[in-house]
Amino acid sequence: MTQSRPQNQPDRPAPDAVDAIIEQWAAVRPDLDTGAMEVFGRIYRLSRAMADRTEKTYARFGISRGEFDVLATLRRSGEPYTLSPRQLAATLMLTTGGMTGRLDKLERAGLLRRSPDPHDRRGLQVTLTDEGLSLTEEAVGAGVATQTEALAALTDEQARQLADLLRQLLAGTA
Repeated sequence: MTQSRPQNQPDRPAPDAVDAIIEQWAAVRPDLDTGAMEVFGRIYRLSRAMADRTEKTYARFGISRGEFDVLATLRRSGEPYTLSPRQLAATLMLTTGGMTGRLDKLERAGLLRRSPDPHDRRGLQVTLTDEGLSLTEEAVGAGVATQTEALAALTDEQARQLADLLRQLLAGTA
């Protein structure tokens, strides 16, 4: 976290929609331990809110979040920014059919190209074009800025703690 955040954060934020749900359950089922519901209700709502924000950010570049994911995966692979459709699908946890639709659209937009794999006569490789690389660089910067803006509600230490706690929680669900 590189952006400085205010250090005098209130200890407890104002009640939210999840608090209202928890209160309702407490009224009708006081025997229910809703601690997990509080955590996962907020994770779900946060995920939805950030997905919406991120989608709007990438829309400025004429791409969806899913299309960005394809471009970003190619970019992260390093030069020459080339992977097989199978590698892309595995990384993004997509079916090959879902991947084909994304690749078709991105290829029509001139952001990537498909070509025969020189090492496998039956295979293809997908490569970012210069235009795709340029767009990905801009879009990833905008996406990170959107995420950083949302994290401004936390101090740097709180953000690091949250990242560590979520990593631990995620590892425990695998």
